Order: sequence, then structure tokens, then C-alpha cells
Amino acid sequence: MATNQVMTAKQVVDAYYDSVNRGDWDTWLTLFTDDIVMDEQLAGHSEGIKPLREGVGGLKRGYSKFQMHPVHTVVEGDQAVVIWHCEAANAAGEPIDARGANYFQMRNGRIAYMWTWWMSSTTPTSPTTTRSPRVASATESSR
Repeated sequence: MATNQVMTAKQVVDAYYDSVNRGDWDTWLTLFTDDIVMDEQLAGHSEGIKPLREGVGGLKRGYSKFQMHPVHTVVEGDQAVVIWHCEAANAAGEPIDARGANYFQMRNGRIAYMWTWWMSSTTPTSPTTTRSPRVASATESSR
């Protein structure tokens, strides 16, 4: 693709998972706007590209394997949702099997907002099932 051509949301999402699965974190970082806003269920809220750049080192050190396989993708305009299956291993080689979703909002062919939700995990440090605080409170208030 020519460098002056803006990627579609589908192309950005495909490049996101391709770069993650190859461990190509330099390419992965180019997919975000400099003012990216991210809400990650486990890591919290962050703004700007700097926290992502700093987080790459943790990914490299913390995981001996990190694969995110898209299971279902829906793209509409500049938005996309991906349901994924993560097969990973921590630095000690202990397996991690998790499922979750990413919501993306694009601006000018790059990710401007991203939300990550972990639906379930078999990691040693995570509960078997996690619930969004909104889902938990909605469920509890309907009792």
C-alpha cells in the first residue's frame, strides 16, 4: 500500500493482530494515533502513545508466547469489534488461555480509541471468569 493511502478499519484491525502475532511491536505501535485513548479492563485507562511504548517492554519480558486469534470481526465505517482467543505463556512458560474482545475507533486510518475486555482466563493471576463492573452492577440491581 502506498504510504500516502489511509488504511481502512479492516486493514488496521488485520495489521493489529498480524503484528501482535509476529511479536512485531514496532509495527504495532504505528497503528495508533499519538493521542490514543485506551481502556483496558486489567490495565486501566491510558492516554497517549507513551504508555503503549513503555508497555511493549513488559510484553517482551513478561510473555514467552503471545498469540491473539480473531474469532469474529465486525467492521462498520471507522469502527470495529473483534472477539478473540488469546493463547499465551508467561515468561516461565506457564500457559495462558483467555478470551475477550477489542473495540476500535479509527481516525485517519489509525486507532484513536481502543477498549479491551477479558471475558475469561485461565491465567494463574486472573479469576476464571471476569465481569465488567457495569455488567456486575446491572445484574445485582436486577435481583
